[in-house]
This record gives sequence, C-alpha cells and structure tokens, in this order.
Amino acid sequence: MIGANNWHLTGILILLGAGWGLTQPLSKITVSAGYAPLGLVFWQLVVGVIVLGAMLYRRLGRIPVTSRTIGFWVLIAMLGTIVPNSASFRAIFHLPSGITSIVLSSIPMMAFPIAIALGNEQFSPIRLFGLVIGMVAVALIALPEASLPDRAMVAFLPLALIAPLCYALEGNIVARWGTAGLDPVEVLFGASVVGAIISLPLAISTGHFFVPKPPFQLADATMIASSVIHAVVYVSYVWLVGRAGAVFAGQVSYLVTGFGVIWAMMILGERYSLWIWAALALMLLGLLVVQPRPGVASRESAGDSNPDQLPGSK
Repeated sequence: MIGANNWHLTGILILLGAGWGLTQPLSKITVSAGYAPLGLVFWQLVVGVIVLGAMLYRRLGRIPVTSRTIGFWVLIAMLGTIVPNSASFRAIFHLPSGITSIVLSSIPMMAFPIAIALGNEQFSPIRLFGLVIGMVAVALIALPEASLPDRAMVAFLPLALIAPLCYALEGNIVARWGTAGLDPVEVLFGASVVGAIISLPLAISTGHFFVPKPPFQLADATMIASSVIHAVVYVSYVWLVGRAGAVFAGQVSYLVTGFGVIWAMMILGERYSLWIWAALALMLLGLLVVQPRPGVASRESAGDSNPDQLPGSK
C-alpha cells in the first residue's frame, strides 16, 4: 500500500510533470520564431531572477554569499539550465515537441546507476522493475508506427539526451551533498543570477543574443510563460529531490513525457499512433512501482544533507 504522505508526494510529482510538460510545446513555438538557444537561456534566467527574487524580496540581504554557495550556484546553473537548455532548444527546433518530451523519460534510467554509485540509493529489484517498465514504454513509442517523421531527425536525438543526463547528475548531487545550506528558492535564485552572468557573454560572443522588441509576437509570450513555469517547477523539483530521493523525483520525466505529448497534441496539433497511449499507461505503472525510499519522506532534506561535502566547497 502507498502511504498517505507518499500519495501527497506523488500528487506533487504529477503537478510538476504537467507544468514541465507544458514548457515543451511553448519552447517549440519560441524556437520556431528563430530565437537562438543561448539567447533564450539568458532571458529564461533573467525571468527566473525576477520571479524568484519576488519570492525572496524580504530576505534577499540575508542569503549567504560565500565561496561554497557561489560554487554550488555555478554547478546548478550549468547542470540545471545553461547546458541542458541550450541543447534542448537546439534539439526541439529540429524534433517534434512530443519526441523531446519522450526523450526526457530517460532521466530515471540515467539517475538510477548514478544514485547507486554515489550511495544515494540501494539496489532494489522492484525499483529496477519500475525503471524497466519505463524503458519498455519508450521502446513502444520508438516502434516504426510511431517513429520520427523524418529519419534525418535521428541525428539530433543525442542533443536531446544531454538534458536528461544533466538532470540525472544534478538530482543525485543535490541528494548526496545537499544544497549548501540554502532552501530551494535561494538555490534557484542564486543559480539564476549566476547563470545570467555566465550566459550573457556566451550569448553575445556566439551571436545568439537578442532583445525582444515591439511589436511583440507569440514567441515572446511563450518564452516568458515557459520561463515562469520553469522557475516554479524547478524550485519544487529541488525540494522533491530532498524529500523523496533523486530516483523517485526523476520519475517526473515519465509524467513530463505524457503531459508533453498531450500538450503538443492540444497546442501544436501533433498526432501520434495508439502505441503512444499504451506507452503512457506503462509509464504511469512505472511511477506507481517506484516509490520514495523508506523513511525519507518523514525527514527534512536540510537535516540529512552535509553541505561541507558539496563539490567545490571550501
């Protein structure tokens, strides 16, 4: 049986999946207007600074700024936004939105061996079974009846796989070493500030920088909307990693896949075969099988983490 608190965590996971899944078709609309990846990353981070700064405006001056927190913010900015989103924006320009959502389901597959290697999780046959179910779901989606519209698109699939690898690494690092004494909003606010500082010169030097100007278009609205959703969902995701473990939190990828496909159908008019619905059913089954590790839901992540072990801390 699933405990009441586990159902609570599962409900949060579903909401995160719905929100994150929505960012896929919104991003497709944005990149289709010709906006370059690093420029989009910069503006996404700027919107994140504004949204998260509004959440923290009463205690901005009390956020600890040390070599340890700065190092952690750089890590989160790179693994959580700059690298994965740059690759994803490039990939989604060439791939259907639904396909990029499907690829994100590889997060728990990548997170599981990393979690075992770092000692975050113990090997469990039932959890392995849940992850296998997810892989079977992806295999169903990849059948010829639901393959890519153009086989040339296969060349861009490795780009789409960069994001789930980064998220798998990031989730396990947070679960293993904590958040340097910062709460989730402070983590993402600091990472957004640092990330904006890093991405601005990168965007300018690569010719990706742009400034939205009137008359504003739909792509500008979708860019802002996806950035706001990203900030809110990301804060919640970091919190969930600490509460339920990196592998369970990684199951959000299955929901992102399901909701991403549905949103793409509703917003972009994309259509898929019946194999998609069979795959989505398996993904939900995998979600039910892989539950939070015993006891973790009753502990506060801050109390369990050891910030002194954070990579790069001094």
